[in-house]
Amino acid sequence: MRFRPAKAETDTEMATEKPTLAAPEEQVSREAEDVQSNPAPTEPVVENSVVAAPVAEPAAMLETVVETDPESSQIDFADEEAVLAAQQAGLEIEGVTAEEAEQLDVEVSVEEKFAGKSKEELLEQFDRMLAEQPVQAIRRDVEALKIAFYRLRRAEVETARRAFIDGGGSEEEFVPTVDGAEVRLKELFKEYRRRRDEFIANLEAEKEQNYRTKLAIIDELKELVDSDETLNHTFNKFRELQQRWKETGPVPLQQVKDLWETYNLHVENFYNFIKINKELRDLDLKKNYEQKAALCEQAEALVLEPSVIEAFHKLQKLHDAWRETGPVANEFKETLWERFKAASSRINKQHQEHFEALKAEQVKNLELKTELCAAAEELNAQPSTTRKEWNKASERLLEIQKTWKTIGFAPKKDNNRIYERFRAACDKFFEAKRAFYAGVKTEMEHNLQLKVELCEQAEALSESEDWKATTEELIALQARWKEIGAVSRRHSDVVWKRFRVACDKFFERKASHFSGVDSQYEENLQKKLALLDEMAAADVAAGGFEVIREFQRRWGEIGFVPIKQKDAIQKRYKAVVDAMFDTLRGSERDRSMNRFRDKVSSLKASGDRRLRSERERLYNKVRQMEQEIALLENNIGFFAKSKNADALVADVRAKIDRIRTEMAAAIEKVKLIDREASRSDAPQPENEEK
Repeated sequence: MRFRPAKAETDTEMATEKPTLAAPEEQVSREAEDVQSNPAPTEPVVENSVVAAPVAEPAAMLETVVETDPESSQIDFADEEAVLAAQQAGLEIEGVTAEEAEQLDVEVSVEEKFAGKSKEELLEQFDRMLAEQPVQAIRRDVEALKIAFYRLRRAEVETARRAFIDGGGSEEEFVPTVDGAEVRLKELFKEYRRRRDEFIANLEAEKEQNYRTKLAIIDELKELVDSDETLNHTFNKFRELQQRWKETGPVPLQQVKDLWETYNLHVENFYNFIKINKELRDLDLKKNYEQKAALCEQAEALVLEPSVIEAFHKLQKLHDAWRETGPVANEFKETLWERFKAASSRINKQHQEHFEALKAEQVKNLELKTELCAAAEELNAQPSTTRKEWNKASERLLEIQKTWKTIGFAPKKDNNRIYERFRAACDKFFEAKRAFYAGVKTEMEHNLQLKVELCEQAEALSESEDWKATTEELIALQARWKEIGAVSRRHSDVVWKRFRVACDKFFERKASHFSGVDSQYEENLQKKLALLDEMAAADVAAGGFEVIREFQRRWGEIGFVPIKQKDAIQKRYKAVVDAMFDTLRGSERDRSMNRFRDKVSSLKASGDRRLRSERERLYNKVRQMEQEIALLENNIGFFAKSKNADALVADVRAKIDRIRTEMAAAIEKVKLIDREASRSDAPQPENEEK
């Protein structure tokens, strides 16, 4: 939210056409040049026993009118949507008074004051502020409270909109309900605005009264010149008029210049015509010198003020005090003024650089936000076609949104536009995502219908006794099942179990039917026993894996055996095959270790770095195989304790054994590397390998 404070006068205004020390951001550079170019003021010559008139520096040098830069009082109380909602509701105030400017310049966030409060609590606090605090002192709190309220209201409307859309409604048809709390907020805001307008009107009336008071003081100054009273009484009267002039508040802006020129003219006349003894004059000049020297020190100390805005406004008050301080001796006048002006120029330059940096930062923010808009729009330009792609794109967009929140405001003229562009890109993305998932849901429902039809066909075939034709048909149904896409998770297991039960029923009946063909099975049993004897006597090391594969092919060509001998013959076959593989793997492992020893020798000759690299690779491989074994052992626990699951469990355990064998070989290689490395570190006995 950005406050737009209007010009506010200090207690002693010196308005000119070119204000120097309190200009808005766009005037700082030009008016800083005015400070350097304006000549120092010339004080009247001090004659014998006459105190020179306290002539003020040129108005252009001592201007103290506060015109707060629109950007300087920017306060980030809420996100942009809450700000936009508050503006659309008409709860915005243009302009700022001097009292409100002082409140806005305090660089302390008030957002925590309203954090965690409900809308009703915010309204109660608003009501208390109106009842207990001056209207000119609560603007910052009112703005923060307003944004906090609309953040809550925005969240409620968004929740209602989502519920309406999820309920089947169209987003374009959604109309938020009237919020009684919002109506109450607008009533309180109307009352706040009425009181503020009344305060400003009273302030203008007070300025008119101050103007008339100062005119009367000028008339009294005129009369002092022609007074016949004693010297001390006349001078005391003059001091009294000066004090009354200081204590009188601001006057209308258009009267400031003429009023001050008239006042200074009569002050000079008084000092020219009223005779004061030299001792009193010197004392007065010395006092003025001390006061102006102190003002110079305070102005120079402001360079170290952490807050540039605070330093700028403190400088305004120092210029007020300088203007109200009387003249000094001629030999000090120019030096003091140049010292004070130099400090003022440094503060002005810091003030200008502050707003230039703020502008640059906002331009940079605009560039960053433009890049984020382009990134979001690029996601829309490349629509995803799978759920995996949509999930990946959604994660990317959420990262973009998170980055957006970390970037500050863009320039005022671009801020709403760039935000609307970003929001439109995000809305377009999520609308497309909703449309995609709506299509996926329809496709899944269609896939479910197709799979239910396959279940019905499989159930119709489960009682068939045409073993060959039905087997082919069921295999074809299973192939079609794989071609059909996914269904929703809540139906997936149910429909699959239904289809599997129908298929298993037929194949179990088929297996039972053919189990009675004992003669052929007995012949097959004798063939397999003879093949097992041949396998046991074969020289596997000479033939290699091809010998084993040939035996496996011949075993597979032999048909079924009697059911009673099935497990025993299969167990024996597995033992023989395992023994053949162990024999082959043993010889292969020996050859592999010999080759690895040669490799280690080569690596060692190339340097320890390559040897360490090979060890690291093997070590990582061992860790990976340990994790794979743990995963496979964990998966075994999820298999159902059924007949069909036993074969799958056996395959997994065989895979675990193979991995353990490979892991043992890798560990042996690591140990070999360690032994070779230890030999390179220290001399070894000649019989160490033995």
